[in-house]
Amino acid sequence: MASFEPCRAKMEKEGIAQSAISAFESTFNSLVSGNTGIIPESTIAPVPELIHTDSISGEPNAALLSETVVLKLNGGLGTGMGLDKAKSLLEVKNGDTFLDLTAKQVVCMRQEFGQNVKFMLMNSFSTSDDTLEFFRTKYPSLAAEEGLEMLQNKVPKLDATTYEPATCATDSSNEWCPPGHGDLYAALVGSGRLAALLEGGYKYMFVSNSDNLGATLDLKILTHFATTDASFMMECCERTENDKKGGHLAIRNSDKHLILRESAMCADEDEPAFQDITKHRFFNTNNLWIRLDKLQEIVDKSGGFIPLPMIMNNKTVDPKDDSSQKVVQLETAMGAAIECFDGASAVIVPRTRFAPVKKCNDLLLLRSDAYIITDDFRPVLNPACGGVAPVIALDSKKYKLVGALEEATSEGVPSLVNCKRLTVKGKIRMGRSTRFVGNVAITNKSDEAKYVSGTIEDAEMDVTDSVGLGSLKPTVVKSAPISGQKPGTSGLRKKTKVFMSENYLNNFVQSVFDAIIAGGTNVSEGTLLVGGDGRYYNDKAIQTIIKMGVANGVKRFWIGENGLLSTPAVSATIRERGPVWQKAFGSFILTASHNPGGPEEDFGIKYNTQTGGPAPEYLMEATYANTTSIKSYKICDDFPDIDITKAGSTSVKSEDGSSSVVVDVIPSTESHIALLKTIFDFEAIKALLDRDDFSMVYDSMHGVNGPFSKAAFVDELGQPESVLMNHIPKDDFNGGHADPNLTYAKELVATMGLDRKGNKVDVSGPIPSFGAAADGDGDRNMILGTQFFVTPSDSLAVIVANANCIPFFSSQGGLKAVARSMPTSGAVDRVAKDLNLDFFETPTGWKFFGNLMDSKVIFKGKDYTPFICGEESFGTGSDHVREKDGIWAVLAWLNILAAQNPNASKPLVTVEDIVKKHWSKYGRNYYCRWDFEGMDKVGATAMMDKMRADAAANTGRVVGSYTIATADDFKYVDPVDGSVAQKQGIRFLMSDGSRVIFRLSGTAGSGATVRMYIEQYETEKLDMSVSSALEELTSIALQLCDIKTFCGTETPTVIT
Repeated sequence: MASFEPCRAKMEKEGIAQSAISAFESTFNSLVSGNTGIIPESTIAPVPELIHTDSISGEPNAALLSETVVLKLNGGLGTGMGLDKAKSLLEVKNGDTFLDLTAKQVVCMRQEFGQNVKFMLMNSFSTSDDTLEFFRTKYPSLAAEEGLEMLQNKVPKLDATTYEPATCATDSSNEWCPPGHGDLYAALVGSGRLAALLEGGYKYMFVSNSDNLGATLDLKILTHFATTDASFMMECCERTENDKKGGHLAIRNSDKHLILRESAMCADEDEPAFQDITKHRFFNTNNLWIRLDKLQEIVDKSGGFIPLPMIMNNKTVDPKDDSSQKVVQLETAMGAAIECFDGASAVIVPRTRFAPVKKCNDLLLLRSDAYIITDDFRPVLNPACGGVAPVIALDSKKYKLVGALEEATSEGVPSLVNCKRLTVKGKIRMGRSTRFVGNVAITNKSDEAKYVSGTIEDAEMDVTDSVGLGSLKPTVVKSAPISGQKPGTSGLRKKTKVFMSENYLNNFVQSVFDAIIAGGTNVSEGTLLVGGDGRYYNDKAIQTIIKMGVANGVKRFWIGENGLLSTPAVSATIRERGPVWQKAFGSFILTASHNPGGPEEDFGIKYNTQTGGPAPEYLMEATYANTTSIKSYKICDDFPDIDITKAGSTSVKSEDGSSSVVVDVIPSTESHIALLKTIFDFEAIKALLDRDDFSMVYDSMHGVNGPFSKAAFVDELGQPESVLMNHIPKDDFNGGHADPNLTYAKELVATMGLDRKGNKVDVSGPIPSFGAAADGDGDRNMILGTQFFVTPSDSLAVIVANANCIPFFSSQGGLKAVARSMPTSGAVDRVAKDLNLDFFETPTGWKFFGNLMDSKVIFKGKDYTPFICGEESFGTGSDHVREKDGIWAVLAWLNILAAQNPNASKPLVTVEDIVKKHWSKYGRNYYCRWDFEGMDKVGATAMMDKMRADAAANTGRVVGSYTIATADDFKYVDPVDGSVAQKQGIRFLMSDGSRVIFRLSGTAGSGATVRMYIEQYETEKLDMSVSSALEELTSIALQLCDIKTFCGTETPTVIT
């Protein structure tokens, strides 16, 4: 006989509670003993008449509520309906999901009863993250309650032949499965929740499935349960023809206990009796009432668990691969515990308390007008249905998965309130104008879904030969996973030729669409924004995205003119452009930021959400997961190419008149420039620019900001076009590297009288008073004065210190909070402390700043806006958008200069004057960054791992004239959503406040970039050269990392 010990060892290694191990051992022993779980008809008797809750009399006792806890089972993924997230996150009605309605029911229940009735969820390891994120975002008060979540256990899948734990080389998570909702009892014990509830004075628990929205706490039923002193009570419904294949309640002859017999427990020869609804009249709704003290007694008596009947399922270890290892999954049902409780009972409840969604038939019915939502957020049958729900029979092969139903109803949910029976064979599409009346049967034998509209009454229709979508018809193209499509914090970046290879772009775009649709975004409403930095392949990629968007249900697009949209302009357009009913739900941005462009260089793509900010991590993780399992993508090959070279609107209608798609090519600069004009004092800036003793130059480096700089400085501020440098966008950035730093912005740096190290050089002719540069996608900036370089860290500090001269901040009562990325120097820290501002040190990545900006609006937390943030990598911005904004930083500096120079008759206060005055007040952070680009990733990773491993040994070590106070790997706990970011950079924090930091950057298209940051704080020696101030610390940094050994060089590609 197979041994349980390998299972025990695997479960103990995973840290699974002993109660769950004991429960699984009991089930395992049933399996290996040859127990089939079959309950013969001869061993049971039908259940006699039960009490119907409608006949219960007596006054409900509200005092019982203080002893009662409501628990929803929320462990199901809904894989049978094609879902890979919590089934309860599926939209049910009017934009509300199962969890929305559950949360609203809880709130309503508490208001109705005037008591804070305790509420709990039992999540599985598959549903926990999605569910908790949902509650934190939408119902933070519930999310904050003690003990909201209890986690379901997991058990090993078993090799179907040996009964040893199964293995899965491709994904170890496939080796585990949920043990069924019978795990409720083991989870209550193992988590300590049962003991805590009993200690807290709780006596009664009401349990139901999260997809059964009819199961709410009924005070009358609770009172009946309490007054009858039952140890366990099951809510049942009377079986109908539709229920005859489901399980039923019975009485075991041997001990007269109530038991539950499921279909898998019925022998073939007993099938007629099993399906005889006149004999076995009642089925379990899975709405259960449990006496917690009685449960504890049974657990104690049984050795720490409840022995439940085994349910065996034959599966494959990889549910997505039918050829993978054959396994057995063992489950138990929580309702089966009825046989374990002495004094258990059952009652009949009306069908209104049983409305689960198991198939797309159920979901369509619930979403339709055949159901309405009551004031206490319960779905009930529309009275107009006359008490009888329509019977829905969608083609089981075509509509097994939710995605197919979503496509069928992309034009809206049809009316079913007057329908008696709807039968569909084949694929159809329906809409809000579709009304089914009486008995309707529809057949479509063609491969294309055909549209059914208007009122169809008592009819049999064959729509096989009806016209279809024409150029809007989607084609499903077979594909397969392509390795290396894991997006980083800035999206997916690879060589252009990789993106141009077969299916590479298509796979990623489809994976994004699948992720956002699964996440609840209705792409048929609102607008998809598309644009990029104009690099090579931008134009062709846009046409592909449009055609794939149409195939995935997008009805409206905004495309930047000439395909151009800077990254901050995308955010501004999402947030600012209207009307409201056209608001963008998200955007594809085609950019590799500051990386070189061209057919031999880099290309990139990222997705931003309706907030205007980058997609959150969970969405990118879902996207990546999709890329690893993709089998096909959808595209409308016949959709016409759009002329994106000029603003205008194109409308394309389907042949059957059911749908249309609008593509608007919009002026790229419009929304962003309009927003910037509300932020800054353009009149004061113009006065500064018009001074005889002031001149400026702005270098767009042939990137996307060329049109934006012309719109701002020439069109709005009236300056000659000569202030613009390299402002014509080129698909290869004119062969340059559009990264605004001293190394790559060579022309600007020379014009401003500096060399690549920031040292002054002789220049013939006048030098501009102010210089600035942008990167390829317009989100970065570099600020220069006459022969003077402003580090990004100092730039951030100066802007924060002078924020009140900018109308956006002063008109809102002043700045509230500031944040910087961890590698950025601490210059702004002292300003924040001086001005009593909330201050945050975050990992790199604008999403962390975005969370702080959205703390109040999205997360219902503290309001940190107005807000300024920045990174040492030339990124600065505020809460006006959810991306860093290069041209915003330039205008901020000009606004500050204008405020410092109100009188044109007085000598000009320069950029250098402002920075040195700042140093004299706050001290100077000597700071530089060395970039080692194109390093071997294996060697660079090994270097980082070595420093990480040596962190404890390095703490306290004396190196040169410095002592390492702390060596660590930066970890960030987000104060807004509680998420944890680890391995964010190796830090050597010296006892005098100096810092050495190493990071491995993921923004390069190929190879790895090692970034080394060196910082020394001074309050007296303010005029040293950076290289002199940091000479010793730089030498120490190179020794600490030993990059020469790991990567073969100590010479950086770029020094900033």
